[in-house]
Amino acid sequence: MQKYKYTAVNLQKQKIRGVFIANDEEDLALQLAKQSLFLVEAKPYSGGTPSAFFTLGTGKVPMTELTSFCRQFAIMLNTHIPILDSLDLLKTQSFSAYFRNILKVIFEDVQSGMLLSEALNKHAKVFPDFFRSMVKVGELSGKLDVVFTALAEYYEKDAELRRKVRSALAYPSMLAGMTVGIVILMLAFVVPTFRETLQQMNVTPTGLTAVVYLISDFLLEWWKILLANIVVFALVIFVISRTEFGGYAIDVLKLKLPLIRTIQINMITARFARAFALLISSGMDLNEAMYATEIVIGNKYQTARFKQAAEAVRGGMSLTNAFESYKLFPSMMIQMITIGEKTNSLDDVLTRSCKFFDAQVETSMNSLTNKIQPIMLIIMGAIVGTLFIAIYSPMISIMNNLNI
Repeated sequence: MQKYKYTAVNLQKQKIRGVFIANDEEDLALQLAKQSLFLVEAKPYSGGTPSAFFTLGTGKVPMTELTSFCRQFAIMLNTHIPILDSLDLLKTQSFSAYFRNILKVIFEDVQSGMLLSEALNKHAKVFPDFFRSMVKVGELSGKLDVVFTALAEYYEKDAELRRKVRSALAYPSMLAGMTVGIVILMLAFVVPTFRETLQQMNVTPTGLTAVVYLISDFLLEWWKILLANIVVFALVIFVISRTEFGGYAIDVLKLKLPLIRTIQINMITARFARAFALLISSGMDLNEAMYATEIVIGNKYQTARFKQAAEAVRGGMSLTNAFESYKLFPSMMIQMITIGEKTNSLDDVLTRSCKFFDAQVETSMNSLTNKIQPIMLIIMGAIVGTLFIAIYSPMISIMNNLNI
């Protein structure tokens, strides 16, 4: 059967536009006639995903919009507004033009008789796999309103976790930026001025001062090439990070570096617990839930090991033994899963553990910043102090000689 986008008129000679599935145009006209509509024009309609040009080619919807969509949809479903009417309202809300166009296509697909999960699957690049899996579970279990409420909470908490991480790293990043800025300012402007003054006084720089002058000369002469090399290096790193191997290598580093290892493990654990509990409580089979949860791990190295654990579970191994064998999560999470399996309350236990691991992320972030901040201040003070000594030591020597 073919989907058609049609224009018809009713008995009052009003134009009606819509989407309908029929065998051919003749069948379409017959089906519309049963609704007292007379076909004027029809053309095949694919209902594909709109162009992602204005999303810089990613085709992704910002997580803030997806969260807002879930929250509004959940509210409408909880107040017993039909799915089609809810979508009709949502496609006119204050989302981006790109997302509104996608919702319009989804509305037309559902209007033509397609399931919501089927309509979402046509936009796999827009909606995350986890999101689409949950919608499918909601339809099968008849708990779509519960699923959308849970999805909204999941994305809100995940966004809050990311905000805390960014907030904790903001101050150390600012200190690093200030240090680089001060060094460049002094080497590019302050050092040349003092050097010119010393040359007029026939003073020959020695030791540390001479080294700083050489660095300043090099920076002033080659700054364009240095800047170009930095940009090229950053682009190369960016491109490599987008490859399968590069992304995997970076994710391995995240789990091996001492300062950020704990944060990464706690973030992955919190995300797993929230997603897995959501899937299990919605009625998804354990093996299917394992497959769906792979998507939200967020670390390629850990995801690869999680897939191995999932295969072991499909082979009959318990969750506790599988996770313990591959050392995926902290011992606290393993203990919680053991309790959940023994008491047949895995979803409830994991839901309760989310708050604990969220707090662990915040604690580990605070610990990291408490360690980084004094280190950054010491480095900043040492670099700036060294430059001041190099710059002012000849002037101090001259003043001492004049006092003699």
